Amino acid sequence: MIRHCALGLALTGSSCLATAAPAAAPTAAATTAALPTANFAPIQSGLDYHSFANVEQFRVIRVDLDLRVDSAAKVLRGGVGLQIKRLDPRATELILDTRDLNVTDVMQKAQGVLGATSKSETTWVSRPYHFQRKDKILGSALVIELPPSKRPSEFIKIDYETSPAASALQWLSAKQTAGRRKPFLFTQSEPIGTRSWIPLQDTPQVRVTYTATIRTDSDVLAVMSAKNLNGMGRPAKRNGEYSFVMPEAIPPYLIALAVGDLAFKETGPRTGVYAEKPVVKEAAKEFADTESMIQSSEKIFGPYRWDRYDILVLPPSFPMGGMENPRLSFITPTAIAGDKSLVSVIAHELAHSWSGNLVSNATWRDLWLNEGFTDYMESRIINAVYGERREMMERVLGLRSLRDDLAKLEPADQVLAIDLRDRDPGQVFSTVPYEKGRLFLTFLDAKFGRERFDAFLRGYFDHFAFQSITTEQFLQYLQENLLDRFAGVVTRDQVMSWISGPGIPPDAVLPVSDAFAPVDEARSAWVSGTVAAKKLDTHDWVAQQWLYFLDNMPASLSAAQLKDLDQAFGFTRTANAEIGHSWFVLVIRNNYQPGYARLEEYLETIGRRRLVAPLYEELMKTPAGATQAKRVYALARPGYHAMTAAAIDAIVNPSESSETSDE
Repeated sequence: MIRHCALGLALTGSSCLATAAPAAAPTAAATTAALPTANFAPIQSGLDYHSFANVEQFRVIRVDLDLRVDSAAKVLRGGVGLQIKRLDPRATELILDTRDLNVTDVMQKAQGVLGATSKSETTWVSRPYHFQRKDKILGSALVIELPPSKRPSEFIKIDYETSPAASALQWLSAKQTAGRRKPFLFTQSEPIGTRSWIPLQDTPQVRVTYTATIRTDSDVLAVMSAKNLNGMGRPAKRNGEYSFVMPEAIPPYLIALAVGDLAFKETGPRTGVYAEKPVVKEAAKEFADTESMIQSSEKIFGPYRWDRYDILVLPPSFPMGGMENPRLSFITPTAIAGDKSLVSVIAHELAHSWSGNLVSNATWRDLWLNEGFTDYMESRIINAVYGERREMMERVLGLRSLRDDLAKLEPADQVLAIDLRDRDPGQVFSTVPYEKGRLFLTFLDAKFGRERFDAFLRGYFDHFAFQSITTEQFLQYLQENLLDRFAGVVTRDQVMSWISGPGIPPDAVLPVSDAFAPVDEARSAWVSGTVAAKKLDTHDWVAQQWLYFLDNMPASLSAAQLKDLDQAFGFTRTANAEIGHSWFVLVIRNNYQPGYARLEEYLETIGRRRLVAPLYEELMKTPAGATQAKRVYALARPGYHAMTAAAIDAIVNPSESSETSDE
């Protein structure tokens, strides 16, 4: 059938791709607005090139999990029930996404509906199934044979077990945790990792509600991106069986689970922090402003619709700054600096409660709808809670990161609506969807005015609430509700230069901050030798100024200069992971030997990809550095998440990673 043609040829680049049926049914305007691309045939708006699922025939609408956590074997085993809306009565194959799952049985409910009590309505019939050839990026399509039917819904049960190497699961031994008492498990499913622990339609255009029963050892706690039924909204007592429900429909990548020796500390009427016991008090203090952030967000963007906003601080191996799982954001411990200087990550993940969770990208080409909106909203939240000075400093640093990425990217990868066909979406993203997206929305804000643009944003979130949309659907809504309504302010061509043009358009409204002027003066005075480091007036500098100070240093510094800085400011032993990252770049570039022992410790204990990957890149630029990188990586890799390991594999062992990596 036509969907199989689309799936098979998405991997080969055949011209048949142009005739594939779109996975979602975009409006006529959206279809005709599909953007051209240099690769293959034109991209079809709404067609997810990273999923096997035949969503035009079947749509999963509910997921019911019953899983046991086996930390010793490093597997989840149990089953999942899927309620599936049948869109095509003639369809005879349900296609799901999987990766390295061991499926032992597939059953179909013979008749009736979920929850029925009559015995005649609880009959389950085994169905034939098979896996298609494995693709190294997408995994394997699970094809379940079903008879044609006019029933509106199908109910499927799948018994299965995950692989110990499941890409979305990280299993940590007790010694790899902060408390060093119990093993730890967490999931990181975005973008296409859910299929490695749940067989389902792993595409963000599908939205599901879910329930879960998680069975564990009795001395650990399980938490999920859902309501906790055991504690009725409060932390559950440890008993080895935990129940959850997510009543709002979310994309599958937002289904999240963590299990460990967790404690909880309340930070507000609807906020709190989960973390290991040695960390929870410090984390709760660091993130004490979360309720203020929520209140500020609601004033700008409309009501918070997820009941609670709790934070889970994960072990250091967590590969991201944060993950916006609804009701329970997963956060890196590197965000804890002791002075709230890095809490923009909390503002970012909270903003996803609107942009990303409430209104989601339909495919990974449309990621900028999640991240660009969220970066813009993060700035607004930081401004409201910490002031304009803090906001502008962070935006200037973000612009610097964007320019660094643009200098390395091909023009086709500098656009917002990026072509990701034949590529792993988890490994190719840059700051473009984040920072360029933020600049685009800042441009619209400046052109139309804050009052008009805020009204537009609130209307946008209300209009598309609990939906997944494409770039073209956004453009149509923008045209009707801003461009046409206030004609003559911004043209369609200006908008398209942002969406499909490379680089930063010339009409961008760029951030400026006077907070960095004294930093430039101090750096210049120190570099010239006029002032010793300990004589610099830095007593009121904040973390953002220190980052700017280090990131704009000359390419070449002497050992004496680095020693002067280190003795004055203690950079080698800093507790701020971001400042440490910037410092270690200088250590490597200038072969500052006193910093190398701590550098190795940093690389072995932090798994956040954005912080460690550039350090390996710097090390690999010299033969001696490459030798050290490979030695340290051999020690660090077992503690890295699969996402981080895949990125470092490509840096340290590029020939091997290109041939063997499935991630």
